[in-house]
Amino acid sequence: MLRYLILPSLLFTVIVSIGFISCGLNPKTGNATTNDNAQSNSDTSALQLQKIIQLSNVKGGFDLMAVDVKGERLFVSAEDNHTVEVINLHTGKPLISLPGFNEPKWIVYLPQGNRIFVSTGGDGKVTELDGTTYKAVHTYSFKEACNNLRFDISTNQLLVGVGKTFGSLGIIDVNQNKSAGEIPLSGYLKQFEIDGDSVYVNLPDKNTIEVVSLSSSKTISSWDVTEAKRNVPMAIDRIHQRLFVACEPGKFIIYSAKTGKSIQNFNISKDADGIYYDAKRNSIYVSCGEGNIEVIEQKDADNYTINQTIPTVKGAGTSLFSAQLDKYILAVPQSINQTAEIRVYQPK
Repeated sequence: MLRYLILPSLLFTVIVSIGFISCGLNPKTGNATTNDNAQSNSDTSALQLQKIIQLSNVKGGFDLMAVDVKGERLFVSAEDNHTVEVINLHTGKPLISLPGFNEPKWIVYLPQGNRIFVSTGGDGKVTELDGTTYKAVHTYSFKEACNNLRFDISTNQLLVGVGKTFGSLGIIDVNQNKSAGEIPLSGYLKQFEIDGDSVYVNLPDKNTIEVVSLSSSKTISSWDVTEAKRNVPMAIDRIHQRLFVACEPGKFIIYSAKTGKSIQNFNISKDADGIYYDAKRNSIYVSCGEGNIEVIEQKDADNYTINQTIPTVKGAGTSLFSAQLDKYILAVPQSINQTAEIRVYQPK
């Protein structure tokens, strides 16, 4: 007799669960699922959305990010909010909001000494913070806006993109806590990459890539970017000596870092702002302000194809890939209908 009572109950549960799912609801909670979660968590997606961290106090957009691998902290330049946001990636909770930065741009975290470096575009400074107290310990001043930051581990120097009406690479001696001069460029620079003695620099107004020798402190080569205008983001594959560059109108270009020759190019979403190379998966992630992440497959050193285009949010161009944490992170700007947030993805 009992089995006849159980069977209708089971049948009712199955019918209700199917009804919830067909309506786009979670069978356990009854809450609506979002399109972003459904898209990013599909079994075929190259990037699985793990968590969303809301930053309700942040207004406007973001610039670049850095990560403290051991402490699982994320440092985010909230450019329009004039703050640096510190987030615990393990718990998914904001830790502290650091105010008083005049257009924070790039951030570099150095585990040796537990130091955070923040460049600011509004006052031409790089501020060095103690990573425990978050107090400023040194300030380095330059003639104009400071933007990109890259740490050269071989020389223990921090390179700084300087300028608005001109362009130069500023040098900070981290050991001596002092500025160590500037290397002049032919124009205003955006992103750059260091590879040994060479620094590859994007000059979007000139539509060129300049190659700078650190040992001679001068430009040794200049490559014309002919495929599209406004070459802004850049990344490097040091294993295969390939340089990846994206242009704002929606073009992705692969260069030989040895010869400066363009190997391949193809169309991508517009307003690319971040490029990251995942050597483990032979993948390249490009965050585009048009509202997509382009996942590009590296078939070999000379052949590339778009594997997936993952929809995000318009304006979400700031991203970071940490090979050590094996996480891809996207910053979503605040807008009228959108709370500022950080999206954490797990690459498959």
